Amino acid sequence: MARDLTALFDPRSVAVVGASDDPAKYGHAVASQALRAPGRRPVHLVNRRGGTVLGRTAATSLTEIGEPVELVVVSVPGAGFEAAVDDALACGAKAIVAITAGFAEAGPAGLARQRAVAARVRAAGAVLVGPNCLGIADNTTELYLASDRFAPGGVALLSQSGNLALELQLRGEPHGLGFSRFVSLGNQADVTLVDLVTDCARHQATTAIAVYAEDFGDGRAFAAAAAAAGKPVVLLTAGRGTASARSAQSHTGALTTSADVVAAACRDAGVELVRTPREMTVVLAALNSGARTAGRRTAVFTDGGGHGAIAADAAEDAGLAVPELGAPTQDRLRSVLWEQSSLGNPVDLAGMGEQRPLSYADTVGALLAADEVDAVLMTGYFGGYAASEGGLGGGTGGGSSLAEGETRAAKEIVGHLATGAKPLVVQSMYPLSPSCRVLAEAGVPVFSATEDAARALAAITGRPAGADAEGVPPLPAAATPLRDPGYHGVRALLAAAGVPFPAAREITDEAELRAAAADFDGPYVLKALHVLHKSDAGGVALRLPGRDALLAAYREMHARLGAPAYSVEAMADLDDGVELIVGVNQDPRFGPVALVGLGGVLTETLRDVAFALAPVTARRAEALLRGLRSAALLDGVRGRPAVDVAAAAALVERITTVAAAHPEIAELEVNPLLVRPGGALALDARAVLAVPEDAGAGPATS
Repeated sequence: MARDLTALFDPRSVAVVGASDDPAKYGHAVASQALRAPGRRPVHLVNRRGGTVLGRTAATSLTEIGEPVELVVVSVPGAGFEAAVDDALACGAKAIVAITAGFAEAGPAGLARQRAVAARVRAAGAVLVGPNCLGIADNTTELYLASDRFAPGGVALLSQSGNLALELQLRGEPHGLGFSRFVSLGNQADVTLVDLVTDCARHQATTAIAVYAEDFGDGRAFAAAAAAAGKPVVLLTAGRGTASARSAQSHTGALTTSADVVAAACRDAGVELVRTPREMTVVLAALNSGARTAGRRTAVFTDGGGHGAIAADAAEDAGLAVPELGAPTQDRLRSVLWEQSSLGNPVDLAGMGEQRPLSYADTVGALLAADEVDAVLMTGYFGGYAASEGGLGGGTGGGSSLAEGETRAAKEIVGHLATGAKPLVVQSMYPLSPSCRVLAEAGVPVFSATEDAARALAAITGRPAGADAEGVPPLPAAATPLRDPGYHGVRALLAAAGVPFPAAREITDEAELRAAAADFDGPYVLKALHVLHKSDAGGVALRLPGRDALLAAYREMHARLGAPAYSVEAMADLDDGVELIVGVNQDPRFGPVALVGLGGVLTETLRDVAFALAPVTARRAEALLRGLRSAALLDGVRGRPAVDVAAAAALVERITTVAAAHPEIAELEVNPLLVRPGGALALDARAVLAVPEDAGAGPATS
């Protein structure tokens, strides 16, 4: 249930405990900001020495104020923190912002103190941000309780880094980006990132949510909150390259990293994942334009062949399509351009801009009107004529007539945009020129770097916010824990869920082997059980034609490996088949995460895999399989028939649902999953059980 954070963002009164006249203390910065809007609500300054702070009489304690205070900022040394919190609760505080550090980030003792304080706050029906945070601000309610000012706008910024928040403020300024709210997350002892995303989603003045997080807490809940937000969520996170819950006991564990998990969660939730503060600014600037389109067919428009070629490459690298324009569109362009112009895509003025600046506007208008074009990326010199006139370093000059013509073209481009919903993004050598400012002030994103323009366009094409994301799948009810974690126990678990396997018997000696061979005809497969990576260890023998060959293989393998048990199985028909891998890894932050890809013995060598939060629907599974680098194999190559991808996708759903219902299984893997023209069949299964962190790795079945 969503928490009520009204007292946090729009309190009736505020007190700053630890307010100070000393500029070196954080209590000075917060108190200074709090006093920016004294008419909005009472602001009380508290300093244990009393006297005056910032020219105002300071109370020596919250009790001395003599009236309830709804929000209290605590910026005192650690030794006095708990007492300050208790005083705040006694005075009726419903929200506390804890600047004080030295808690969970300081070790186990600090974590215990933090948990005890959070419990007292919750028991009192209050909320707490922090500790170890840098404050909050809400421009819509004139609440200023952070050390820095944030220009007003539509972005809610939730950050674990104060300096990074300041950088985003500085980078966003040239693009007209402003902020509705800022919250320094701190240790999230009580109010979490999930709580804040949920509340900002309901906040009318917030149009986008920007998050910098190093610790998601409950990552799956964050993804679910972002998916349900109904407005764009942009995420910058650190540490994505380190392994998460990696285990050498399965391919799934060895292949899954934090980067894969976060990327999968963001894709499923419809979150824009970015890598740097600059990229976050680029994406937010694009989202701020308001224009979005469901398609990715992009027309690249330039006034120089080099810029056009570079922009086309950048667009495709960003996931956009740059198709050749059809004859009707080229005919329309031909009617407004001259003979030298290139019309295919990229569209190149080839110098016509210097002869007639309005050709920029005519071309943009024609491209926006084309049914085969979803978006336009204009790149190159536009802005240079007006920049030269304005002393901004324009290259060719050309006098006031060209500058005036270019500015007029900019205004006409704005007019074309007003008649439709297709987005335009501009890269210019002169982004601060008067003509580019005309575009920017009308909401057109303008960048100096080609790759920024392409990334911006990718953020607003392909879907409205979160639309093609399937969402965060709900976890099934927990099933009865797996009692038999052995190979045949795992097979039985999956078989009960409708996953087919070849006939098989577990054996421990020659007599049992002969009995197993009598149960079904060859050819046979012999597998050594309880051997890690049995294929690599020589623990798998395939295509044993009869019982004599099976017995010989057993004697040789047992003499070499001495495994406690073996599996005798019917050999599947591998002709015309493609081997896949399906695995699920229990991530400590995001829960079960599925992996699908090209399987068999080359899984880790080829690393052609895709990820999604589990359980994975058959629809999502088929999309993941179709998106593999080797997806062409599924449709048949070099005379081979197409395989039954739908059957494989259905088994992916069953396997991942089983894993999601069994949290005691840290890793579950089917490799290979053989998919043939007539269906799909699991040929091997493995599980790794979850164990306490200090107990070492769990047992792997083979």
